[in-house]
Amino acid sequence: MSTSLRHRLRAWLASPSYPWATGGALTAFAAVELVVVPRHSPVIAVCVLLSAAVLSLRRARPATAALSASAVLVGFAAGSDLYVAAAVSGLMACYTLGRHRVAHPALLVGGGSALSLAVNVWHIASWHPRSYSADLLAEWFVLTVAILAAVSTGDAVRAREETQRERAAAQARVLAMERRQAAEAERASIARELHDVVSHSVSVIAVQAESATYTTPGLSPQARDGFQQIAASARASMAELRRLLGVLRTDGEDRTGTAPQPTLDGLGDLIAQHRSVGGEVELRISGDRVELPTSCELSAYRIVQEGLTNVRRHAPGAHAVVEIDYQPDRLAVRIADDGPGPPGVVHSGHGLVGMQERAVLLGGRLSAGRGRDGGFLVEAEIPW
Repeated sequence: MSTSLRHRLRAWLASPSYPWATGGALTAFAAVELVVVPRHSPVIAVCVLLSAAVLSLRRARPATAALSASAVLVGFAAGSDLYVAAAVSGLMACYTLGRHRVAHPALLVGGGSALSLAVNVWHIASWHPRSYSADLLAEWFVLTVAILAAVSTGDAVRAREETQRERAAAQARVLAMERRQAAEAERASIARELHDVVSHSVSVIAVQAESATYTTPGLSPQARDGFQQIAASARASMAELRRLLGVLRTDGEDRTGTAPQPTLDGLGDLIAQHRSVGGEVELRISGDRVELPTSCELSAYRIVQEGLTNVRRHAPGAHAVVEIDYQPDRLAVRIADDGPGPPGVVHSGHGLVGMQERAVLLGGRLSAGRGRDGGFLVEAEIPW
């Protein structure tokens, strides 16, 4: 059976129309069987039809399956033959009682066995009033085994589905925890990078304010003191930033000095690096190039970097296109490839979480998923 056919069958079994369709089909079969095998009383006919028709309600009202099973036993007690429709109805009713755990399985089997014994004793009294043998209890044994098998199967299916739901819920909790941890780690990484950017800017302020007191001719004492205060405040801010960096760095990271953060001017090197490992990529830049805030350029660079990393990891050999569009109030970034694309629903991995965090941090947005023409597509907008 193909996967698509199996999925369609499971969807139909889970649909509300399934019990009505099967109940109706079984009722129609019971009516035909009663016509073909006319040796029955009105009581038997009513019981056989009732046992099949009631099963249409077995999902909405599982307790009604007990009525179906009872009708089967009453109909069997009233005659000498067990109709096929009644036998199927009885098994489905017992399965439903176990599947929805209308009562404890032991109680269901015990009750069914007691009723089966009563039917068997009735038959013995009717057919063999003057003789008794243990062989005459074979009917009760067969009915009890059938009831036990049907109830146990229904209870086993219920237990399996509960286990699957619990496992799915546990996996969802683990996945949510991993996403939170990935987001927190990415926020810390972003904070460290922004720390480097801010530290550089503050150090420039300190140097310019300090040098202004010596390079500006005719500077008044009040202005000189003002520049000195600016320089002192900048140096104090630098000290605070270094302490903040000590909190943000992990134990394995270098705590001395800061590295210059990349900007969109470094996309050429990023593209060359991608090509050097066998990747095919095309860079398209549109709009008027403007000088963006360092945080915007850094986030755009990291999004492109992670997008190309995903191409190498999930679609090796695919042709990628990186588009940078400078719009009047925002920067649009688009990374697309012609690979096989995701097999199903895209679940946010650590890389996608990082890209989303960077876009959202700056008030933008990011979407990722299957492209219109296949492949994988990442689109981001960063306002500035």
